[in-house]
Amino acid sequence: MAQKKPSTTARALEIIEPAASELGLEIWDIRFLKEGADWYLRVFIDKPGGVSIDDCVNLSRAIDKPLDEADFITQSYILEVSSPGVERELKTPRHFERCLGERVKLKTIRPVDGVREFSGVLTDYDASNIVVKTDSADIVFNKKELAYVRLDDFGGNE
Repeated sequence: MAQKKPSTTARALEIIEPAASELGLEIWDIRFLKEGADWYLRVFIDKPGGVSIDDCVNLSRAIDKPLDEADFITQSYILEVSSPGVERELKTPRHFERCLGERVKLKTIRPVDGVREFSGVLTDYDASNIVVKTDSADIVFNKKELAYVRLDDFGGNE
């Protein structure tokens, strides 16, 4: 059986993560996507205290040449390095762990009792589910049923 080829983002992570670590940065997410006629390799970085423009520029300069030399992306693309923002999307177990106790907003793929958008405090998670404490109850959501989960920076604290 042939071994599965790593995804573009997985290959990019292998190259980018050592440079980010050397600069004291953490990779929050990497996305490779097409918008209109252009392909983008978007690298979202974070660090305690937040990310500056200089952090983005420094990482971009540090990874531009190694990415070109690895030559694993066949189409031309635009490299963008930025902060994930205050309403960052939560995808990985590490994201959920770091955001326990924080306000989140989420959208379900299908309505739950006629509602698709929820907000509250992230109180627990596992491989399959997340638990959000809303004003009225603790609600368990299956991750496969969610369109997204994001930090809710504008919701205030409960």
